[in-house]
Amino acid sequence: MGKKDEPNNPARRKVLAGVAGGLGASVLLAGRSKAGGDDDLPDPKLSVPDDPTKMQGPPPTELGARSAFERPRRTVGKPEPSAASRTPLQDLRGIITPSDLHFERHHGGVPKIDPDRYTLLVHGMVKRPTVFSLRDLKRFPAVSRLHFLECSGNGGTALRNPREDMSPQDIDGLTSTSEWTGVPLSLLFKEVGAFADARWFLAEAMDAAVLTRSIPMGKAWEDAMIVYAQNGEALRPGNGYPARLFLPGWEGNSNVKWLRRIEVSDRPFFTREETSKYSDPLPGGKSRMFSFDMDAKSTLTFRRTRPGSRSTVGGKSEASPGRGAAASRASRSAPTAARAGRTRSFRSRSFQGATRAFASSGTGAARARLS
Repeated sequence: MGKKDEPNNPARRKVLAGVAGGLGASVLLAGRSKAGGDDDLPDPKLSVPDDPTKMQGPPPTELGARSAFERPRRTVGKPEPSAASRTPLQDLRGIITPSDLHFERHHGGVPKIDPDRYTLLVHGMVKRPTVFSLRDLKRFPAVSRLHFLECSGNGGTALRNPREDMSPQDIDGLTSTSEWTGVPLSLLFKEVGAFADARWFLAEAMDAAVLTRSIPMGKAWEDAMIVYAQNGEALRPGNGYPARLFLPGWEGNSNVKWLRRIEVSDRPFFTREETSKYSDPLPGGKSRMFSFDMDAKSTLTFRRTRPGSRSTVGGKSEASPGRGAAASRASRSAPTAARAGRTRSFRSRSFQGATRAFASSGTGAARARLS
């Protein structure tokens, strides 16, 4: 055994210490969800060497992890079990929401589904009723599109019970943006031979709530998708694994997750969700039964302050780096995007990420109003 291989060699001990320290930090972060909040984690500065060039770093791992200094987290509603989690908008940069921070909204919890046993039945007013496996769906030409998704109840908490210490996450955390990959629904309808006089289709989930929604056929022919991937990987279970319906620019509840059945028809189905939950009361004892398009919205992710001053966001005092929020820029950009018929979710680049704006796609049947 040479001197460099001896167990007590100082250089060897430094290398092992660096590896162990890196792996230990990963284990701590992985177990955080069970341990509690950020206060349960040790200060990451305690494990950082004074000069990182003097110590060998840890090796690569099978699954990447965030730096111990970065701790974005979704907030989960109380009491538990909660039906929703909110995206930390104030902690994000750029356009894409990391998949593990994408908001969730459920009606019957997150089902466990074996992808090898998954099937999607398309029937009703079609010439060739067909059952598609996940493998079948992936054999169709795939498309990838960048779209936001927003719960129709987003902002409701702040509207009902506004507080000065509310963060962007508290106010508008039920919205996120991802790259979605899947097959256009129009291809499936061509494959099964959907009837020309069909006007609606039913989308049914395979969760405990068996959530169902009626969707106009026009949206299917326009830009609807059956999605099986998000941000370059398979859908996360909380966002519809292994496949979901995606309707760009439309209310989140109509984007049925864990999709198992599509029934084509010449009329809407007036399901439970369309009568007891997602209908809008109107004056005169009438109700709007179907609301689809999400209107333009913008939100500030931190306050504009002078360089070197301090501001309070979400009840926490923060030093300002001198980057301001551009509310007027968002108010100009969002309507412009809506008029142009594009789905946009962005953070103002010229202001270093101060503003996030959301605009509806402006497509499809905006609202069907029934008395």
